[in-house]
Amino acid sequence: MQFLECFSSPTRVRIIELLGSGPMNIKSLSEALAIKSPIVTRHIQRLQEAGIIRSETIAGKRGLQKLCYLQLSQATLHFKGVPAIDTRKKYAFSIPIGHYSAYEIKPTCGLASETSMIGMCDDPRYFADPEHVAAKALWFGSGYVEYRIPNYMIANEQPDSLELSMEICSETPCAVNHYPSDIMFTINDAPIGVWTYPGDFGGVRGVYTPEWWYKNIHYGLMKTIRVNQEGSFIDGVRVSDTTINDLQLTYGKEILFRISCSATAKNCGGVTLFGSGFGNYNQDIDVVLRCRP
Repeated sequence: MQFLECFSSPTRVRIIELLGSGPMNIKSLSEALAIKSPIVTRHIQRLQEAGIIRSETIAGKRGLQKLCYLQLSQATLHFKGVPAIDTRKKYAFSIPIGHYSAYEIKPTCGLASETSMIGMCDDPRYFADPEHVAAKALWFGSGYVEYRIPNYMIANEQPDSLELSMEICSETPCAVNHYPSDIMFTINDAPIGVWTYPGDFGGVRGVYTPEWWYKNIHYGLMKTIRVNQEGSFIDGVRVSDTTINDLQLTYGKEILFRISCSATAKNCGGVTLFGSGFGNYNQDIDVVLRCRP
């Protein structure tokens, strides 16, 4: 009941929406909501008690400040009754950010492992460096990176849905406001859709970003792409009519997943990908393929 009561307040719902874009302190939330800090603090306490958000006290410019994070990215409400049984076969795995199989990029660009930069910044040649497989963060101004995703379907199975999730933002430092980027997703040459990174919130150091990292790009947004029998969706919003059948997923054929930003796009802000050990989500590119016999 305490959990559901959190959603009875428009203010608490708005706080959840704001924290969905990244961590914020009490003062920033107060300014965004146009209400006094003590009121925000009370709402934060209720959300913490429900387990929806978490907070920590860190050093600020003028003493200590309370930094708030969204702890739950999603919640599912189950009603009493006989649960539906999912008879589909599930194949789930993770593709490290640095394990791309092809690329064509323009500066600014770079790669970083959990401990250091890989090669020199703004030199695309280092995307071919053997050390690129250790990358946990990568960025480029325009172009694409492409991943080969293993396909473990057996001969008599039919693909029913494909889901991919990753932490992503524009190439420009997240602290730069109003710098959108049109990022295109493609699977097996089939266009899935374009997501425009808003670039309209300030940068705070990522929860998992290592201390040595000196750039302003600290975190991105978690995006979930889902292609099923009905079409293609990004975070549940339909973006195209491309269905799972259009991807031509067949036995013995790997899946090609491309992330790109065209130099001719209306908003060419580039791409930054964060893997495990960086950003606000400790994951790489997570993949789930569901099939029916």
